[in-house]
Amino acid sequence: MLTNETSAQESSAQTSGKGLRFKRLFSSRKVHPFDAVQWEVREALIANESGEVIFQQKDVEVPTFWSQTATNVVVSKYFRGQLGTPERETSVRQLIGRVVDTMTAWGRDGGYFATEEDAEAFSDELCHLLLHQMACFNSPVWFNVGIEPHPQCSACFINAVEDTMESILDLAKTEGMLFKFGSGTGSNLSTLRSCKEVLAGGGMASGPVSFMKGFDAFAGVIKSGGKTRRAAKMVILGAEHPDIVDFINCKQVEERKAWALIDAGYEGGFNIPGGAYESVFYQNANHSVRATDEFMEAVEKDGEWATRSVRTGEPMETLKARDLMNMIADSTWLCGDPGMQFDTTINEWHTCPNTDRINASNPCSEYMFLDNTACNLASMNLMSYYDPEQERFDVESFSHACEVVITAQEIIVDNASYPTPSIERNSADFRPLGIGFANLGALLMARGLPYDSEAGRDFSGAVTALMTGASYAQSARIAEVKGPFRGFENNRKPMLKVMRKHRDAVKGIDAAHAPLELLKTAKVSWDEVVDLGKEHGIRNSQISVIAPTGTIAFMMDCDTTGIEPDIALVKYKKLVGGGMIKIVNGTVPVALKRLGYDKEQVQEIVEYIDEHDTIEGAPHLVDEHMAVFDCAFKPANGSRSIQYMGHLKMLAAVQPFVSGAISKTINMPEESTPEEITEAYLEGWRMGLKAVAIYRDGCKRSQPLSTKRDEGKKAEEAEPRAQRRKLPDERRAVTHKFSVSGHEGYITVGLYDDGQPGEIFLVMAKEGSTISGLVDAFATAVSIALQYGVPLQTLVDKFTHTRFEPSGFTNNPEIPIAKS
Repeated sequence: MLTNETSAQESSAQTSGKGLRFKRLFSSRKVHPFDAVQWEVREALIANESGEVIFQQKDVEVPTFWSQTATNVVVSKYFRGQLGTPERETSVRQLIGRVVDTMTAWGRDGGYFATEEDAEAFSDELCHLLLHQMACFNSPVWFNVGIEPHPQCSACFINAVEDTMESILDLAKTEGMLFKFGSGTGSNLSTLRSCKEVLAGGGMASGPVSFMKGFDAFAGVIKSGGKTRRAAKMVILGAEHPDIVDFINCKQVEERKAWALIDAGYEGGFNIPGGAYESVFYQNANHSVRATDEFMEAVEKDGEWATRSVRTGEPMETLKARDLMNMIADSTWLCGDPGMQFDTTINEWHTCPNTDRINASNPCSEYMFLDNTACNLASMNLMSYYDPEQERFDVESFSHACEVVITAQEIIVDNASYPTPSIERNSADFRPLGIGFANLGALLMARGLPYDSEAGRDFSGAVTALMTGASYAQSARIAEVKGPFRGFENNRKPMLKVMRKHRDAVKGIDAAHAPLELLKTAKVSWDEVVDLGKEHGIRNSQISVIAPTGTIAFMMDCDTTGIEPDIALVKYKKLVGGGMIKIVNGTVPVALKRLGYDKEQVQEIVEYIDEHDTIEGAPHLVDEHMAVFDCAFKPANGSRSIQYMGHLKMLAAVQPFVSGAISKTINMPEESTPEEITEAYLEGWRMGLKAVAIYRDGCKRSQPLSTKRDEGKKAEEAEPRAQRRKLPDERRAVTHKFSVSGHEGYITVGLYDDGQPGEIFLVMAKEGSTISGLVDAFATAVSIALQYGVPLQTLVDKFTHTRFEPSGFTNNPEIPIAKS
């Protein structure tokens, strides 16, 4: 792994000859990583649902093993330069090259490497990890590194605000600039006087909920990174704030307004200009209530809760704590906000409490640290370290990769730009980083472990413990070379206390559920963290978070994002020439093999999933293995899914090994009640989670809300009879020749005057009279259905995925394979 060249006798980190040593585990000195893979030229093409091309770049060079989805995402989001200009990037070589070369140059100039040979090893190892989709930095790195001398590199920011108009307006400006450069930000507005408190010059204060309208409006109009991605924003208010009731209810009030607009005929989708949701407030931020143990205990005991004046701290209004919690649950049930953050737990794991407390988080609630700080993120693709043939998670490779990536993240800190002087100062003084992972759900399934199981949770905890332990140990080695972060000595005691808490938590992992090598290496890493931390200090105040990994998960071709389980067993894959093909999740056959099924059984189960969109009822499958294939959502033709308590338990298993927190939404079924949501929040707090966000399926409305009266009225109305719409005697038609597995045929589509299809004729070129008669009867039935108003999409959905001969490859690049 990585070692220091320094000797124990050298006292100064600035001494000549000191630096980090890097060994080559993935790369070779003789062959550059770019020359060790095969490349091909493709077209990156993205079209909307109506087929309109919204992005296109031809002749882009990508590794042959990258999917078309990864190609489209990377080329459209991360390639620099205007399309059609010489400055436009055309190859993944250029993209990865500018990032790796820039970081290596920064590291060389910053004295991070012991020798030039170590700098080259670091560069090649990092290049290999990125090229082979084993790790990935957050989006701002790809947007900006290698373009500006001091690029904005952090995805996560926390901004403080003071109770003055100048500070409030400064926050709006800071947030706007962060959104522009592709980052998200969060703030706790509990410092602002409530609307029930007086101003110094007379009159009443506006209160945070009023100012939130202005912040929300800016977030709505500023897109991230100059792209089409929406701004990301978090707003937090403490449960003790006098405006807490208004804060809890503000989003559901606007949600009801949106329903009314939809009922009046406005578009109900998001991101639609002039639509219902664009016309109401608070749609551009996540809201969270900040709750202490004192509040949560009052809820459990049905005790009273007092709000307190921001200016004086005196009690202002007394409520039942349970009533306030019920309001939170009711609003969450209706519109998905607010979530909850558990203040006491967050600050118990705080590494720098002697500097200040933690008040807020980034928009997704994974980065929680001091106000006016930033965090650059990176994520590891866990499936890249799993060998399905040997059924082994490669502990050495994973540890080494974490050390390389965390070193790159550390190098970024002093070379990046920051939006305010205070964030720049705090970034230099505390150097928080956020390494994390993606594809956990796929890894568990590949190992034959149910997501909602003790075995799955213990394995996940062990992987996370190793990731954070290896990264912190490397941070301590960097501290030996470069010195600890400036705030370390002031926080030495609490910092090392938290390190010991992480180490002690490893003892709680059941050794029966985690591979011996994995658990042993995790324990050794944490022993090293504590020992090296005592001796040299630690370079970074925080080291890990579990981010949602949206865009970068696509870049790494992950089946699952962040800590999430798989969404479904059946997915649709983009083809190089355009179009899509339905495929069964590639992790399924790996899991079936791991569980002991033979090749023929695996094939039959996969074919069943392909035909039925569910594994339930598949041949050969043992009932006790069903849970391995449970997903986040219930399939259309099935009944199983991971229950919400399974999600909470997974968070609780991983949280003790994460510096920050975990971004995850707890999806609850539509029939869930507010009481169940209350219990989910309480359970999350009891389990030691730092934050919980809940979304009840179907709570966002894209159609008018029905009432019982409306339903009764509809029941009384007579159903209209279908009227046949015949085609004119002379009509336009389109004839298409097709070939399926060598069997040729022709389909002719007759069109109405408005261009809609009204009939079809099918002719098979070399089939007998019986087949021709059946095909002709089928075409006649479809034609009559079309003329009676049956939507073409309904017919397509009904006949899609039926299997019979002839089937196989076609000569149509848009539909390369036909099952019938």
